Amino acid sequence: MTIDRDLECIARQEATLLFDHFNLETAWEVGLLLQKMAASRKLGVVVDITLHSMPAFYLALPGTTADNANWVRRKRNLVLRFLRSSYAIGLQLQRQGQSVEQKWGLSPADFAPHGGSFPIHVRDTGVIGAITVSGLPQREDHALVVEALAIFLKQDPIELSLPSQ
Repeated sequence: MTIDRDLECIARQEATLLFDHFNLETAWEVGLLLQKMAASRKLGVVVDITLHSMPAFYLALPGTTADNANWVRRKRNLVLRFLRSSYAIGLQLQRQGQSVEQKWGLSPADFAPHGGSFPIHVRDTGVIGAITVSGLPQREDHALVVEALAIFLKQDPIELSLPSQ
């Protein structure tokens, strides 16, 4: 089943894509990498990196709208609450046939269980923020963040990519 395969892969991504340290300079470097990747592919995305609930990097490329900023906020809220990828949480809810409102009493206006936000996990510290992309289908938003993190952390992006559907 695709959901189970994706969840297994996301668990591996979350366990592998750990930082030894992460600060504002790191946020800038990761943000610029995402900008270069998105611009070279002509992707209309918003990129947001939030560190300790503080904006550390923000970019809106041509083709995005204010709706993308709202999606970023809602997906990021989910990651910062549950310390997991927004795509993993969305897939788990889908498998259970539940919504964020049914399961946790959270408003879907503030919490979006859709792919594209990934926790910034620092080794021996924990999750300190989130990297979020909005503008593509949710699986592709997630994949773009993971690819950039794999490249930045010198991991194999192909080995960490989601399985083909």
